[in-house]
Formats: sequence, structure tokens, C-alpha cells
Amino acid sequence: MTAEMCSFVRRTGVMTEVACAIIMRGEEVLITQRSETMPHPLCWEFPGGKLKPGESPEKCIIREIREELHATISVDRLLPTVIHSYGDQVIKLIPFICKLKSGTPELQQHKAYEWIRRGDVDKFSILEADLKIIDRMNGTWNASF
Repeated sequence: MTAEMCSFVRRTGVMTEVACAIIMRGEEVLITQRSETMPHPLCWEFPGGKLKPGESPEKCIIREIREELHATISVDRLLPTVIHSYGDQVIKLIPFICKLKSGTPELQQHKAYEWIRRGDVDKFSILEADLKIIDRMNGTWNASF
């Protein structure tokens, strides 16, 4: 975490914990596009959401995918956490490698979704914190799964 982020967290006492699902389908990954009314409108991200008080990150991501996409996932493994500042907010992004168990994504809050390959990443305006996860996966996008 940078000195600026540490200062923000000390000053505000706020770091938002967010779980996200890297849902794999063969060599593809699911990304969702935020709606016009959400913060960071029309940007793309891995689906997920904020942890509720006392909720584990794994339970959070299962709940969020059920609520946001009307789908059931299996959580395969945890990836390293990313801490990122969006200026007025510092988030701790907790990514999980997942697979769809049942259901086809049905958007409840997002505008769109896409299954993308590693070479497609530059075609989408993906949120910075999510790009950090992709950067960490670089070269192991397929080999890790």
C-alpha cells in the first residue's frame, strides 16, 4: 500500500473489502460492465461486491454472484489480494478463481457481460484494481486454471 493510501485509511478509517469472482470457462473469463448509475459507470470488472459485517470473503462472493447474476459458482482458490485507491475510496479486492456450477448469467445490476480471452483485455475499459489482478495473472492466465 502506498503512503498516500495509508494516509487516507488512517485519516478516514475506511478501507472497503470487496470480493470478486474470476469465473473461468475454458480459456475465457467472465467480465461484467457496470451500469450508467453505478460508480465508475460503464467500466468493466470481475463480478463481486462488498463484504457484509462478519461475512467471510468466500461466502460473500457466492452470495454476490447469486444476487448479481442468478448463478451458482464453485470457489476453486484464492488469489493474492489487491489494494487500490480510487482517490476517494481505498478498496481491498479479494479475488477468487471460480467456475459456474449452475445457471447462465442473468444480469440484475450490470449493463452487460462478456466471456473474454487474455488477448481481448485491451478491448475493454477494465477498472484499475481488476487490471492489477490480470497483470498478476499475466503469462499464467490459462496455466493457472
